[in-house]
Amino acid sequence: MNRKDLPTRSLRRLVYSTRSALSVHPALFLPFARRKYGGSVDDRVVEADTELVIEGFQRSGNTFAVVAFEAAQQRPVKIAHHMHAAAQIVAAVKMGVPTLVLVRDPEGSVLSHLVREPWVTVGQALASWVRFYEHVVPWRDGVVTAAFDQVTTDFGAVIRDVNERFATGFAEFEHTDTNVERCFSVIEQRNHARYGSVREQMIARPSAEREALKADVRRRFEDERLAGLRGRAADVFQALVPSTSLS
Repeated sequence: MNRKDLPTRSLRRLVYSTRSALSVHPALFLPFARRKYGGSVDDRVVEADTELVIEGFQRSGNTFAVVAFEAAQQRPVKIAHHMHAAAQIVAAVKMGVPTLVLVRDPEGSVLSHLVREPWVTVGQALASWVRFYEHVVPWRDGVVTAAFDQVTTDFGAVIRDVNERFATGFAEFEHTDTNVERCFSVIEQRNHARYGSVREQMIARPSAEREALKADVRRRFEDERLAGLRGRAADVFQALVPSTSLS
């Protein structure tokens, strides 16, 4: 059962926190993920024949990156993606699989994530963001990291970085307005197929409606009681994408 279908907020929060805690441990999380996703969704979990892993915390450009990457290739490429789990990244590095880690600033990622999953507390979401990327930092030399702004404005350069780092030959995405709109169209089609309509709170592309919903969440994100977590998040962000400044 998906946690979104659970009957109470408290139960959803419990499941969310449990998954977050497990998702940084490959030996615990990956067998669970293979059982859950292996029979119904192709290529989600890293295997020996995976050609590329694309991973990041929720709402960090994951869907756009996967759709844009696939659109640019001249052949099917086996990609592991959308586990939103550091365990997948750690396992991929150990296996020698080329890995791209997407990193969005903690405020932007958490606010967007909470619009999608409003029953999660800000503290839970921020702690999950910190836990995810703190477990990536020790493995950063084995991956390519890409900031959200670069993914959404020049994804071709990101693929180029992957090719240079791992000696791969993936085709680069031409980041034109037309190609971006084509990607958004694919994302909308998949959103419609999954939910029966385009749901603005769920869809992985820019949304004016979702931006309006972030105002209250931003106020809660700035709560002084979360200052320590925000500080840890800022440190991790700078460690992974030092050329990008937090606004």
